[in-house]
Amino acid sequence: MITCAKLFQTMKEKHISSYRLINYYQISRSMLDRLKHDKPITTTTLNSLCEILDCRVEDIITYIPDKKDEQ
Repeated sequence: MITCAKLFQTMKEKHISSYRLINYYQISRSMLDRLKHDKPITTTTLNSLCEILDCRVEDIITYIPDKKDEQ
């Protein structure tokens, strides 16, 4: 599973609010909703966020392996 939980921490550290992403950087509300709920996003979106936040992909997303059913 890919999670975007780090995004909001990075936004806080960079002093960029959701309001600013929407109104200044033209990130849609629906995209922010997708990010908040760990829905699929494009690499173009990741690239834009990295540019806006001046950060690396690792500062936005984290890979968490799925637990396999033990049999």
